[in-house]
Amino acid sequence: MSLASQEVSRETLTLPQLHQAKPPALSWGVKIRKKLKAPFLGKYRPLVGQCCHQCTPESLGRKLLHNSPSLGFQDLLCVNETHTRYRGWLVRRVCSVLFVLGRKVHSSPAGDRMKGICSGDRVIAVTGLGGQKDVSEEDGSEGLGSVLAVLQTAVRPAVLRLVSWMLLKMFRLMFRSVQVNLNQLAALHRASQLSGPVVYVYIRQSAFDQALICLALFFHNLRVPYSVCPVQVQHGWRRAVLQKLGVILLPRHVDTELQAETDRSYSLTMTSAGILGFVLSLLSGDHRGDVRIHFAQAFSLKEMCDSGKCRVDGRRPLQEILLPTVLHNRMDSLFGQKDISWLLPPNCLLELPQTEREMTIALTLHLMYSVTNSLAVMSTSIVSCLILHKHRRGVRLSVLCRDVCWLLEEVLFRNFDVGFGGSLEGVVYFSLTLLRPHLLQATVPPAGDPVLTAWPDPHSLLALSQQSDLLTHVFIHEAVGACAVSAMLREAAGCGGGEMEFDVALGQEELTEKSLQLTHLLPVGYTIPCQTAHTFALDTVDSLVCCGILVMEEAPHAVPVCDLWKRQGVLSWKVSDDPEQSSDSDCSEPDSRSYKLSQPTQCPELLFFLCSLLSVQLRALCWTIESLHLLPCPMTDSACVTQLHTHLRNRAQLDRVHHECSSIKLVRKAVRTLTDLGVLMEDRQSEGVYLDISPVFLQTENKQKLLQFVSQFLYG
Repeated sequence: MSLASQEVSRETLTLPQLHQAKPPALSWGVKIRKKLKAPFLGKYRPLVGQCCHQCTPESLGRKLLHNSPSLGFQDLLCVNETHTRYRGWLVRRVCSVLFVLGRKVHSSPAGDRMKGICSGDRVIAVTGLGGQKDVSEEDGSEGLGSVLAVLQTAVRPAVLRLVSWMLLKMFRLMFRSVQVNLNQLAALHRASQLSGPVVYVYIRQSAFDQALICLALFFHNLRVPYSVCPVQVQHGWRRAVLQKLGVILLPRHVDTELQAETDRSYSLTMTSAGILGFVLSLLSGDHRGDVRIHFAQAFSLKEMCDSGKCRVDGRRPLQEILLPTVLHNRMDSLFGQKDISWLLPPNCLLELPQTEREMTIALTLHLMYSVTNSLAVMSTSIVSCLILHKHRRGVRLSVLCRDVCWLLEEVLFRNFDVGFGGSLEGVVYFSLTLLRPHLLQATVPPAGDPVLTAWPDPHSLLALSQQSDLLTHVFIHEAVGACAVSAMLREAAGCGGGEMEFDVALGQEELTEKSLQLTHLLPVGYTIPCQTAHTFALDTVDSLVCCGILVMEEAPHAVPVCDLWKRQGVLSWKVSDDPEQSSDSDCSEPDSRSYKLSQPTQCPELLFFLCSLLSVQLRALCWTIESLHLLPCPMTDSACVTQLHTHLRNRAQLDRVHHECSSIKLVRKAVRTLTDLGVLMEDRQSEGVYLDISPVFLQTENKQKLLQFVSQFLYG
């Protein structure tokens, strides 16, 4: 079985806009002459969305994804006569109808699937999900009947074409464009030609994600997948239409998808998205944005299961790993792997054995990581990141243009794709035009080089933070390492937030431990699933050396440090005439390395920029810890998130600067981290999950230790 993941993402800058529109003269009177190379037309374009080289090496070796610089992005809503076999005035008027009629539809009548299931040799496997090894013929027939009741749906070509044409018209009213990566779609074509079914798994973000994905596949002659409607549909004609589109509906005896997950026949299927009120709200308001659809490379799920390399067993709770360090400054447990079993709650899919539950969690981790790494970075993300994290107090336009070029090169160097191109003037102009509601512009001498800064209101800062969030994933190694360096510099200076001394030596072991502590605090999706936290921490130190922030310090030695044999850890022995006097104790230990900032007077600017990328999440976590005593615990998890969100917004109002740290998304991440740490205890009851504060952290001393532990990595 092959499996692909994809993610539907809203963006604010599109490729056709950059090429079809001629940007007028900049309002600030600056004429930018320097040209920006178009990455999707150049000789090099990063290859994104590849599957795991450790868990699925054979799938990676099939080279489904090719580095094709000629393939860029396509707007699904831009259908004209060139997409049909005909030309002429009338064709231009009905080109959408002709295009839809010319698409290939892979029909799958319900009768054919019923015959295939009944004649197949996997009926017992399908009905034996309750943990039973031996199933009688009668039980098998009953289970088969319930499965067929769920799968009583079919794809009717005529209905699919009609609905696709209607969706095309509707999405033209809702969005400016719907962009797809042609390189990733070409990989899907290759995957569909292999043996075995293709399963699509995606991260749900809106109510019409499934419609967008199916439309993209239909427009490119790919098989439209069966999907599940997550809400109950009672109207008979709606159920009939949806079933003819390949939509699997909820059983009539359940109301929500959460209830349906406990149904054995329904739990065999994947989940999807649909519905109508959200669409009407978009059509009634001025919310016309742009949509980007990204597909990760397909990989063999069978290979992942058979290899045995994709494992999550043997992990330990985060409180066992970090609390000894937080409360007692002990590092003995720091090198473990934190448990993430909460990704599959205990009451979900109870019939799965433990090995299959662990495989499901491991698969989920891979999908979450691949979703982020298959996304293309937009120019609005780059500009937002620079204004919010590098030039918070304001930046001149000329400096911003220079930094856009620098940050673009750094993004491409880290093998992330970008979804824009053209001249530097066009890229910066359109980015600032789209971000203008969130920016302030001041004209100061010289008049032709204005100063730009972010509006200090909550809405603008939250919008800029959301735009720049992807850059945190791009620079996650450097950001973790920079925060670790910042914490060590403050410790060396003996000041918990004042001036830091930059001309100090940093031991490799201590720097790795600091990075490892912060790595454990990261939410899921930032680190490679098959990589240990210790390996990730080692990579963070190496990344700081590669980007020029740290250099290895060469201390005076009896033997030159440039001696490669000693540098590589080859043991040396003392010289002795009597071989009997030699022993293993005469072996000399390899020298421990230490680092210094490469340019103490200039490096802090880059160091603080990288620290700022994680400061949003860390500050939200600190504010959450400070607000714990305000909670009337015990309370449900949803009520806890709601109240903490209110406290963080009030805290941001008092702070008047860091409003971007008060989003509800960050509150959910903070609650999850504190639950893993054992600060918040879960009590799962039939009516829901209740949270209460651990007695250990009801003590002010322990709460303060935790706050100091997190805030040591916080910059600014």
